[in-house]
Amino acid sequence: MTNKRKKVLIICTGNSARSQMAEAFINRELGDEWEAVSAGTRPAERVHPLAVRAMAEVGIDISHQQPKSLDLFREVPLDAVITVCDAAAQTCPLWLGQGRVTHIGFPDPAAAEGTEEERLAVFRQVRDDIRERILHYLRTWDL
Repeated sequence: MTNKRKKVLIICTGNSARSQMAEAFINRELGDEWEAVSAGTRPAERVHPLAVRAMAEVGIDISHQQPKSLDLFREVPLDAVITVCDAAAQTCPLWLGQGRVTHIGFPDPAAAEGTEEERLAVFRQVRDDIRERILHYLRTWDL
C-alpha cells in the first residue's frame, strides 16, 4: 500500500513570516502525512529576521527559505490551501488552482511596534498560535 502525502499550500501576502513558519512546522511535525509549501500574493524580498529568530528558538531553521510567488503553484496538485492573513484571504476567492481553501488568520507580527524584544514577543505568540491551530486543522483533516 502506498502512503501518498497530501500537499498543502500556505498563503500570506508577503510570504515572509506567518506562512513560512506554518510551512516549516507542517513539514517537521506532520511530514509523514503532509508536504507543505508557502507563497505570497506579493512576496517580500526575504524572510523576516524575527521570524527566523523565533523559529530557531524552537529548533527550526528557516534562514535559507525564500518568499515565493503564488503564481508558482497555480498548476500544482494540492489537497489544501490555507490563507493565514486577512489580505490573502480576500484574494483567495480568485484562487483557480486545486485544493480546498480555508482561512485560519493570524495577526501580522511584522506590524508589531516597540523594542526588538517586544516585537520578538509578538512573533513568538504568532508562532505558537500557528503551531497549535494549523497543525490541529491538518491533523483532523476529513475526520
